[in-house]
Amino acid sequence: MADALRPDLCVIGAGSGGLSVAAAAAAMGVSVVLIEKGEMGGDCLNYGCVPSKALIAAARTAQTMREAGRFGVHATEPRVSMEDVRKHVRGVIDGIAPNDSEERFKAMNVRVIRAAAKFTGPDKLEAGGFEIRARRFVIATGSAPAVPPIPGIELTRYLTNETLFDLEELPHRLVIIGAGPIGLEMAQAFRRLGSEVTVLEAGRALAREDEELARPVIDALVREGVLIREGVKILRCEATARGARIVLPAGSVEEFIDATHVLVATGRKANVHNLGLEAANVQFDNKGVKVNAGLRTSNKRIYAIGDVAGGAQFTHAANYHAGLVLRSALFRLPVKVKPELIPRVTYTDPEIAVAGLSEAQAREKHSKLQILRWPFAENDRARAERRIEGHIKVVASADGRILGAGIVGAHAGELIAPWQLALTKGLKLADMANIVLPYPTLSEVSRRAALLHYQPSLRRPALKRLLAFMRWFG
Repeated sequence: MADALRPDLCVIGAGSGGLSVAAAAAAMGVSVVLIEKGEMGGDCLNYGCVPSKALIAAARTAQTMREAGRFGVHATEPRVSMEDVRKHVRGVIDGIAPNDSEERFKAMNVRVIRAAAKFTGPDKLEAGGFEIRARRFVIATGSAPAVPPIPGIELTRYLTNETLFDLEELPHRLVIIGAGPIGLEMAQAFRRLGSEVTVLEAGRALAREDEELARPVIDALVREGVLIREGVKILRCEATARGARIVLPAGSVEEFIDATHVLVATGRKANVHNLGLEAANVQFDNKGVKVNAGLRTSNKRIYAIGDVAGGAQFTHAANYHAGLVLRSALFRLPVKVKPELIPRVTYTDPEIAVAGLSEAQAREKHSKLQILRWPFAENDRARAERRIEGHIKVVASADGRILGAGIVGAHAGELIAPWQLALTKGLKLADMANIVLPYPTLSEVSRRAALLHYQPSLRRPALKRLLAFMRWFG
């Protein structure tokens, strides 16, 4: 018979969201059991955000060496050691790992069980020889790479984000299937490290993003030598002695693309299977666990957060969910997820960052809008650093209420922060226009865009008459 545990809270999954719930609850003295069958830290630390950004940083350094001549510094073609790049990536992971480690959470009095979890009833589950009956459960099992049903792809030893960062040799000819954020981030990174890169996309590259923001990124990758093919149908994949062959239709014949490596970057699927959700009376489908606006499942004892909850698949979204669930599960406070408050960044060069509504989304809800743009080329810091590509695009209501902002350009992910604050606090363009920012900084593009809100007022005849009247007083 399994040993029994009766904690206040049982968290399934030690990724970003699950760790946030467990740490915060334990800090408040709540008894917590944390279950993880894989690596502590989950996808973000081991296979996603952290290693990908470390790889991108290495690639950016290589590109800086190539472009140094723009600043009067001798440019050179870098010599890349993929083995050393891999050590750099591994070192970054190892430096962060203690924060997510089993030892750290045990020191917080969290009971950590390294095993698979499976519900055996609406109020209990089994894991590692224990039967756990908790007051509340939180499912935070994340997601896994989704592999498209391309005939023969299983024979090609394709890569996903879970295997990509284990490469010890630089791919000579890399084909990436999927031109979303992950696909294009890795396409640019490996191109900068020295690989030949082709990206195949069934629809439009960066289809989720406003075309105004996506186009500068796509153009930048093409200039660097990445071949991006949109609207492509893949007939099949074939294994070859040197890697793989991708077969495409070409009229009445077939076109072949040979690759030494294939990376599948066509999205992710929620980890909902083999959890015994049926026994727990938790409804789910292939998109994830079904939750209400408060992240509760069809079983009110059980919550779901992060990727497995079927919404935005970002680490920061999982952390946001974690805070809401803690308020609901521990304090019985009403909570509601606001998807519009979850920003996103594509870490290409230039970056894309988006907060709130796009222009298209805003037009579905508002009859009158203001669309304000300001180019990086009009920013003195951007000029000094020769990073003038890109612009900011702000969407606001007729009365100046900020509805959304998108930035494409250098450090866009950092520059989006004040707009996210503005959306969270319900600020207006006047608030952004009236802040004092240090000069010269890239952040001035935000203030300059907001100042455009006043431009129509400056042309009004009434203002001119007022100024003429004021002259009478000296």
